[in-house]
Amino acid sequence: MNEFDGPITDFRGLLHPMNRRRLLQGASALAGAAALGVTATAPEPAYAQDKVLNLLSWPGHADPAVVKPFEDKYGVKVVAKEYVGGEPMLALMNQSPPGSFDVVLADAEYIHMLKEGGFIDKMNPADYPLADYWPEFQKFEPHWVGDELYSVLIRFGYLGIAYRTDMLTETDVKSYKALWDPKIKGKLGFFDWYLPTMGCLSLYNGNKPPFDISDAAFGKLKETLFSLKPQTAGFYSMADQFSMLTNGSAAAIPGVGDWVVLLLQQNGVPVSATVPEEGGIQWTESMSIVSSSTKKDLAKAFIQYMSSPEGQVRSAHMPAYWASIPNRKGWELLNRDFPADAKALRHTFDARNVMDEYKDGKIFIRKTPVKQTIEQWNDVWSEFKSM
Repeated sequence: MNEFDGPITDFRGLLHPMNRRRLLQGASALAGAAALGVTATAPEPAYAQDKVLNLLSWPGHADPAVVKPFEDKYGVKVVAKEYVGGEPMLALMNQSPPGSFDVVLADAEYIHMLKEGGFIDKMNPADYPLADYWPEFQKFEPHWVGDELYSVLIRFGYLGIAYRTDMLTETDVKSYKALWDPKIKGKLGFFDWYLPTMGCLSLYNGNKPPFDISDAAFGKLKETLFSLKPQTAGFYSMADQFSMLTNGSAAAIPGVGDWVVLLLQQNGVPVSATVPEEGGIQWTESMSIVSSSTKKDLAKAFIQYMSSPEGQVRSAHMPAYWASIPNRKGWELLNRDFPADAKALRHTFDARNVMDEYKDGKIFIRKTPVKQTIEQWNDVWSEFKSM
């Protein structure tokens, strides 16, 4: 990722300090209308605005199963506007009137864009339980500009291959070579977002880190991606991935992981997920205080709740999709109250867990492209889809 305290590459590949106008232009060019990728939600009952915390997030984060204790304590309602994908998130931030959101949950790779665009506030690290986090996450690089904090990590997971265990074996998926296996021809699904899949294929090509690659390596990545077209079953929304793995339309989906399969396994679907030998990508969801919010104290309190052990446990098994959590005390509470969930999430202390995989050096933090523009990578993805 580009350094936060120096020139950064904008969406058109120009080197300069990013400003709000350029961020607006870049997100608009990539995402189009603000509704792109946004999930429909049922109308909320009317609440006085001073009793509403407006959240911009991936689906599921305002579920009562997650936020009800916070709502009860503060006498407020958490109302979410949901999106799928980083560029739609940027578009919504760009095109919504100031004050529309109090907290934004964003993927870590977009925090620097939000900061440089003037959309999020600097945060006081002492306000949040970062000392309770695993050491690897106490000063998580994408969230900081020097000693200044702009976002708090809430949940994360690893991306490799999700697969049907009745169609592929554990041995088959030790390498991304499984994606070209003749026995799943026409049954290879894709999450319809360029960054996760292309990141995993970049690792398959030997690029470490996978998003900081030369133009020659980018050309090879394009060839690798296009060679999968005969295998392709389709391109799925976030929700469709669950159904396609369930009904067997997809035998495998690259660029996804436990966040898809854990819920399906509970329902008896024969699926699993793995990080192949070439490595995997870490996705990270983080919360920031929106600069134009008129309820910043409430926003801070919400992020404090979500990073606390209770909020972390509720986030870990959020009904929409499960995830790993960075707060070690959250792990302790999860093991005490939900030991089966802790085992499923590999959040136990007496066996190999998700932090061991991180320490093995197989995991690379998902980032936006470094030597190419976002638009170049997105254009290759669009070309692949239209083949």
